[in-house]
Amino acid sequence: MGLTDREIRNVEATRSLAKLSDGGGLQLWVMPDGAKRWRLAYRYNGKQKTLAIGVYPATSLREARAARDDAKRLLSSGQDPSLVRKLDKAAKAKASANTFNSLADELLEKKRMEGKATATFDKVEWLLSLARLDLGSRPIAEIAAPEVLRVLKKVEARGRLETAKRLRATIGQVFRFAVATGRADVDPTATLRGAIASPVIQHRAAILEPRAFGGLLRAIAGYDGAPETKAALELLALTFARPGEIRAAEWSEFDLDGAIWSIPAAKMKMRRPHRVPLAPRALTLLQDLQQITGNGRFVFPSNRSRERCMSENTINAALRRLGFNKDEMTAHGFRSAASSMLNECGLWNADAIERQLAHVDNDSVRRAYARADYWDERVRLMGWWAERCSEMQAGGIVVPLRAV
Repeated sequence: MGLTDREIRNVEATRSLAKLSDGGGLQLWVMPDGAKRWRLAYRYNGKQKTLAIGVYPATSLREARAARDDAKRLLSSGQDPSLVRKLDKAAKAKASANTFNSLADELLEKKRMEGKATATFDKVEWLLSLARLDLGSRPIAEIAAPEVLRVLKKVEARGRLETAKRLRATIGQVFRFAVATGRADVDPTATLRGAIASPVIQHRAAILEPRAFGGLLRAIAGYDGAPETKAALELLALTFARPGEIRAAEWSEFDLDGAIWSIPAAKMKMRRPHRVPLAPRALTLLQDLQQITGNGRFVFPSNRSRERCMSENTINAALRRLGFNKDEMTAHGFRSAASSMLNECGLWNADAIERQLAHVDNDSVRRAYARADYWDERVRLMGWWAERCSEMQAGGIVVPLRAV
């Protein structure tokens, strides 16, 4: 006869271990401390073994019997129930260690070690935070495309189409890292291309017509705000560097005697070091500015702390103060203006212009063979552009100068 629930409830502990049999090897061990534990006694390969099933009443009599029957089925198929349980436990532990969260954290640490810019790192970390709530605790190998799509759809529903697009790409980075490290087989985000609405591309506003650009330069010349802000606007026009590169520029990057600004790779969008030839007007501008901020780290320090660079809103705010709204001109627009006019004049090699803009060719084969720095031509180009800016500012008829 097997055990009954009443019998199990009423059995009392003694000074020594008591074993009550339910049949088929299932036993209830009544411990001296009163605990009642289910055990299965069985033989495997001629050896007597014991399998722990659970503690009564958390594991009921019915559940214990079901576990016994499952173990018997494993034995009949030639498997050791204890070994199967150990392997299952290890697999679950491995799956738990390889969650989306853990892989995302590893990817972030990898990016940190690679020296990614703080802004880039923070953006990736923020994007991953949008996915962690739904995917974080899930084993990476078990996450399928529909789960990822639900995360993207939540962002899309808020009208954040560009964010949804970037989030898909960032989640894809986590999966590709998991695949590369042997913890996932596929990247489900690859099947989600086109599954969410595409954002409408909005180009940054820029003044491209020479006479209108000259009006902008005259407005900057008359700017009556902080001299550092005025100098930042002028240097943007003369160097057409990215606004972030201007704001974060440090005096240690400038060789004023050699007329070169060397921007380290960590500050560049494409993570490649970049050199900017400095025309005479740019050198004069920097030499004057050195009298104001030269005793600190940053060329354009923050108004709040000299230990931080200028705010990203300062330049655009200055353009608004000068009367140029966001649909007319932006800080990034100086790059578009220079690119447009330099290409239209027909005097310069297009590759030299692209190299000075610090663009990277999308064609990897072409990029591999186009290693020329075009430095000499870029020095002449930057000098020509500075003179052209002076002519446009003066309001005269702009006549393309000969490249020398």
